[in-house]
Amino acid sequence: MRNYEKALESMSPFEIKNTLIKMAKKGSETSTATFLNAGRGNPNWIATTPREAFFLLGQWAVEVCRNELYMKPGIAGMPPKEDLGESLRQFLRDNSARSGAHLLQQAIDYCEKELNIDADSLAYEWADGIIGDHYPTPVRMLTNTEKIVKAYMAKEMGDNAPGYGEEYDLFATEGGTAAMCYIFDSLQENHLLKKGDTVALMTPIFTPYIEIPQLDRYDFNVVSIYANSLDAEGLHTWQYPKEEMDKLRDPNVKLVFLVNPSNPPSYTLSQECVDYLVDIVKKDNPNLMIVTDDVYGTFAHNFKSLMYTLPANTICVYSYSKYFGATGWRLATIALAKDNIYDRLIAAEPEDDKKDLERRYSSLSLEPSKIKFIDRIVADSRSVALNHTAGLSTPQQIQMALFSLLCLLDKKDSYRKAMQKMIGDRLEALWSGAGFKLVEDPLRVGYYSEIDLMVWGKRIYGEDFCNWLKANYEPLDAVIRLASQTSVVLLNGSGFDGPSWSVRASLANLDENAYLKIGKAVRQILDGYYEDYKKNHAKQ
Repeated sequence: MRNYEKALESMSPFEIKNTLIKMAKKGSETSTATFLNAGRGNPNWIATTPREAFFLLGQWAVEVCRNELYMKPGIAGMPPKEDLGESLRQFLRDNSARSGAHLLQQAIDYCEKELNIDADSLAYEWADGIIGDHYPTPVRMLTNTEKIVKAYMAKEMGDNAPGYGEEYDLFATEGGTAAMCYIFDSLQENHLLKKGDTVALMTPIFTPYIEIPQLDRYDFNVVSIYANSLDAEGLHTWQYPKEEMDKLRDPNVKLVFLVNPSNPPSYTLSQECVDYLVDIVKKDNPNLMIVTDDVYGTFAHNFKSLMYTLPANTICVYSYSKYFGATGWRLATIALAKDNIYDRLIAAEPEDDKKDLERRYSSLSLEPSKIKFIDRIVADSRSVALNHTAGLSTPQQIQMALFSLLCLLDKKDSYRKAMQKMIGDRLEALWSGAGFKLVEDPLRVGYYSEIDLMVWGKRIYGEDFCNWLKANYEPLDAVIRLASQTSVVLLNGSGFDGPSWSVRASLANLDENAYLKIGKAVRQILDGYYEDYKKNHAKQ
């Protein structure tokens, strides 16, 4: 069994999950246990109002197209570019009682007054975009949608940063996973990272960030920055001690990846850690490239991304998937400050590298050296030659704008508070079921929870028990027992470069009562190990 578990540990936890699901389902068929899968973070909620607005807007857009031209059997024209603002307003007045109408009415007024977007321009972009009858233009992001998303990012990622983020450029992508792939590719294509270069990961971290650098194409030298700080009671704070962060002072470390709030611990980077990182960049590593994945930032209180703290160094990836229950929509954006080190580093590259890049991007401009890095990411996303057809589909961009507008118009933060309460209640249920102490921490977000069985085994049963457990079992045995004995699927924390005996539970995809049961199952497994330990010592 131990050899089998050791072999499994070499796989991604998301692939191990498939094996665990089979075990859990088989166990639930032969017992009274209920199959509970908290392994993957797909939310079990959706944001209704912006979806209702999307479908209502689509009905208006089709009506506009029919007014331009209509032929049987169902052939219509394209939306006109002029005078659509009043057309949309009249449609909304006539349909004011329909779901989504109020959001659209408010959105038009907000965009006019706060973002200086002309109603006719907005209505045309929405009509043409939702119909999807043109390639995305501009390819990086629709003009008005970019303004709306910039405002959303300033509010949600910048803790209400002033200026609506005008100092940033955005690129709408097919989810955060596409954004990650595009960034990795462009960093290498532009010689900002070369095969064998040193990069750092702030761990625990989302597994693909661990796996991608190991691919033959990149073969990066990876330095791990461990969130191994403990409090006075020996409990994880999931923050980074200075001696770990000091690894970033080495200028040979060219780039650092982090997820903030973290995945799986689900804690926001502390102000102390942020300030220390700023000190590192300013004093020792001014060209440190930072890629921050901030998908869970909207679940935090007063969140401020590194894109606003270290704007020149930071590329931010934000996905709409979790907050709005929209994993199937594939909506994300890459944000990069207009004044950034990436453009400066490219301009300072050796002549041979510059000539290589001149050739690569020569089909796009008479002066390819002046193409900004974020526009190079767009081009690279379509192998340069297909840059003219790049960009996220226009209906997706319109839905992205409507998701953004929901929160921009929500002055009381009602949606955010509802999300935070739901996640918080589930987290409380999980830890209550396990009987473990959940220490108050304003930095904890709780979209996931990472439970270190060694920490709690030591607190409850002592260090000798923990030493025996490590000597007699593989860490993966815990999630295998959970699946086979209790029909509960959790992921192994070691797969995220977390503590080897930790398990990760997603708090997003089951109801509150389920997490109470999962907590009890985790405690049952830990208590079961202790019973084995006592039997072993009784024999001796």
